[in-house]
Amino acid sequence: MSTQSTPVMGKATRDAYGEAITALGNSRQDIVVLDADLACSTKSQVFGNKFPERFFNMGIQEANMVGVAAGLASCGKLPFVSSFASFLITKGYDQMRMGVSNPGLNVKFVGSHGGISLGEDGASQMSIEDIALCVSLPGFTVLVPADEVSTRALVGAMADDPAPGFMRTTRPKAPIVYGDDATFSIGGSNTVRDGSDVTLIAYGLMVSESLAAAEALAAKGISARVIDMYCIKPMDEAAVIKAAAETGAIVCAEEHQVKGGMGSLVAQVVAENQPVPMAFVGVEDSYAESGKPDELHEKYGLTAAHIAEQAEKVVARK
Repeated sequence: MSTQSTPVMGKATRDAYGEAITALGNSRQDIVVLDADLACSTKSQVFGNKFPERFFNMGIQEANMVGVAAGLASCGKLPFVSSFASFLITKGYDQMRMGVSNPGLNVKFVGSHGGISLGEDGASQMSIEDIALCVSLPGFTVLVPADEVSTRALVGAMADDPAPGFMRTTRPKAPIVYGDDATFSIGGSNTVRDGSDVTLIAYGLMVSESLAAAEALAAKGISARVIDMYCIKPMDEAAVIKAAAETGAIVCAEEHQVKGGMGSLVAQVVAENQPVPMAFVGVEDSYAESGKPDELHEKYGLTAAHIAEQAEKVVARK
């Protein structure tokens, strides 16, 4: 799949979520949406404005919200539960574990403002543990779309998936990665650029950064494959094994703690099936401070330049 070398800026994935869940509400009468007093920011308010009888503002009580969603799911509803990713996961985790994961109830969690790119709001609202926590929940599907196109498609896929799941959306506008003909599936991934020397595996905002890194590497004679691992769990292990075998080196890039994130899962697949040199780009065992998104990405090493630098190092280890 090819992409434009000069990306076009699209909507934030949180905006695309609000539009997608509202569109889905027209055809799915079983969908209900809950939010913890942040609906204007998570964009679930779009659904609430159109379907007020199926929208519940639970107030600032995330744990109780998860419990109510579990009850609704047990009665045949399909709840989509929204809040900032940091608040939703850390405050609602026990209820997600025992009230949703353990009984296998079909509840969908959508955490907005994921990663550190929400910027000036600071560490308390930055979600850098959400992926690690959610992939550890038995039976959970975990999704992170890269742009508005993939968000719309993955909201639909998530609704059709019988498993409980988590989707992370982000605050800033995201570059368009996909055309309208792109396809997405639970357990899938997309190779958005082919290459033979190294594979860059990313999700969310780091996909466009990886594409920019691939362009920079090409100028140095290094051919980089880029995989959008939009479904972190269940992971597309076949794509990882194929990339390891064909390119012989992998760099994982994510807006999350390096320890316990997507890269850890990729490394497990690689170690068990096709060991190759690997490197990891992400937040290195720290919390981020308040600042503009671009400044934070630069300070904490989440840029195309950092990805390209790690790619050159890992290629040298082949």
